[in-house]
Amino acid sequence: MKDQVIQWVDGNRDVVVEFLRELIAFPSVTGDEGDIQRYIAGKLRGMGLAVDMWEPDMEELKRHPAFVPVSRGYGGRPNVVGILRGTGGGRSLLMNGHVDVIPAGAPESWTHDPWSGDVAEGKVYGRGASDMKAGLAAMTMAVEALRQVGVRLKGDLTLEYTVDEELSGNGTLACVMKGYRADAGICCETSSMKVQPASIGRIWFEIRVAGRAAGIQRRWEGVNAIDKGYRVVRAVSDFEQERIGRLSHPLYPDVRGAIPCMVGVFEAGTYASAFPDTCLLKGSLATLPGEDSSAVKEEFVRFVREEVSDDPWLKEYPPEVAFVGYFAEPSDISPQNPIVQTLCNEFREVTGREPEISGREGAADIRFLNRYGETPTVIFGPGMTEQMHANNEWVAIDDLIEATKILAAAILEWCRLE
Repeated sequence: MKDQVIQWVDGNRDVVVEFLRELIAFPSVTGDEGDIQRYIAGKLRGMGLAVDMWEPDMEELKRHPAFVPVSRGYGGRPNVVGILRGTGGGRSLLMNGHVDVIPAGAPESWTHDPWSGDVAEGKVYGRGASDMKAGLAAMTMAVEALRQVGVRLKGDLTLEYTVDEELSGNGTLACVMKGYRADAGICCETSSMKVQPASIGRIWFEIRVAGRAAGIQRRWEGVNAIDKGYRVVRAVSDFEQERIGRLSHPLYPDVRGAIPCMVGVFEAGTYASAFPDTCLLKGSLATLPGEDSSAVKEEFVRFVREEVSDDPWLKEYPPEVAFVGYFAEPSDISPQNPIVQTLCNEFREVTGREPEISGREGAADIRFLNRYGETPTVIFGPGMTEQMHANNEWVAIDDLIEATKILAAAILEWCRLE
């Protein structure tokens, strides 16, 4: 039966690619996910799945400790869950992905229209091609392949299509709070075709640096907040280097890519010919699985303040650090977990290659599934991690097809045939 499923995918490459192109055509920027979700719900119903479609309740979400505050509610932005009930006696599997994408940016920076799904040189182009509509296409078409071949599973299969991942992850949290869970999970996020039992955490921060006002003609009487801000930026960079030299993790052999800590926004002054007495820095830092986020936050504040304390002004008026915006805990499961081993075995069988097991150098919604959803979850998807949020974003068609076959084979192996 597995051979028949794989043959169906090989014989229907164009069908798989066209489905991805249809997903890319929806400009589902975070906050505008309604249209694509209605389309996906219709697709799943046509495949014979039971569909649960609902708008997450902001007030209910706020009561959960993992809730990330956001400025926009979920009216018109439903989650979609497709359920394929098994006949009984098999293990249940949950597959997870998000439908929202970041904005496309300036059109002139794209060679292919970001919503076109253009096909060229063996790639599909468009915003979300890698992050992560290719993963959505692969998991959906894996189930379609099973359906077309006439497979009946013993275990239940759940497909989650969630909103608001790019800003919070609250969509997946809402699924957990509604009770969706399984014996294991596969999150089809960008993984560059690697099997990834871990993801880093991410903490956004803001640092306010005070200067002292002065007239531009008597500027030497003031304290320039831009100068002091640059001093704090260097301290943030030093914190990153200190962590790189100290921390390690077996799934992140080159820890430099796993724990970036940098200032991405520098705002200072109020007027071109006025002395700058205010400075606001915005940035983010990453954490490794096993680290305590609260402890890292405290360490960051202490380090930055101590690092700039040799400056008399910054010692008297230390930078004010606040943690606001996006926040994600790191998360991992053992590489020996049965779902990881199942995915690796099917990777070998389908491709003839040895899978690479690594940690994802990005946050992921597995943090909700592992910690709160009682669903040990591994990451595997066809999108390239290097293509996340890139201009001219693309995914290789060969990876899309290969991932679809691997996921279909993993479903068969995990849930078992009737």
